[in-house]
Amino acid sequence: MSMAHDRQKRLRLRLLWLLAALVVLIGLAAAWSWSPLRTWLDMDLMVASLRRVGQSFGFVAAVTIFALAVAAAVPLIFLTLVCIVAFGPWIGAACTLLGALVGACLSYGLGKYLGREALEHFGGARVNALSQQLARRGVLAVIAVRLVPVAPFAIVNMIAGASHIRLRDLLLGTAVGMTPGTVAMMIFMEQIMVALKQPSAGRIWMVALTLLLIVLGVWGLRRWMRHSRAQ
Repeated sequence: MSMAHDRQKRLRLRLLWLLAALVVLIGLAAAWSWSPLRTWLDMDLMVASLRRVGQSFGFVAAVTIFALAVAAAVPLIFLTLVCIVAFGPWIGAACTLLGALVGACLSYGLGKYLGREALEHFGGARVNALSQQLARRGVLAVIAVRLVPVAPFAIVNMIAGASHIRLRDLLLGTAVGMTPGTVAMMIFMEQIMVALKQPSAGRIWMVALTLLLIVLGVWGLRRWMRHSRAQ
């Protein structure tokens, strides 16, 4: 009886810590956009800082900084732009994808440690059935929330860790779901950089065409995901 009581108390405490962590992440996500904290996200400053880290300590250090930032709910799109401007399209895209995957592992691991066993114990049949249903569609579910973000990146990863979704499915879904947007942003930024260096009507039209193709691509992917979920 005592052991069961101790286990229940420990799981309840972990669940409270999970809820506290989610509240903190939600607060951070809001603060990066709407509080004085947003002044820290200065594009020029962040680009210079990340470039300096990459030059001094190497690519792995830059990926680590990205991972820690995205785990702290810094907006993923902003970090992607910073990486692409700091390192150029190809290396910047690689830094983005690798940093996002490492950051996903960090948030997932914390969510799993704090929440999975506790949710299984306290969640009841309905919550566990929903969690297992998500796990069965693990890769597709993750791709869907990467293509159509419904919550900040770190929060989705932490909730995935607390659910039955496997880490392998989270990483694969993240890689597949993020690649189109990252590549599109890479191409778009490359076109803008070229247009700024060699301005011409043709370059401007190329930027506009690239933007149009990105919008159409995102629209098509979202339609495909909605159709897949309906089936």
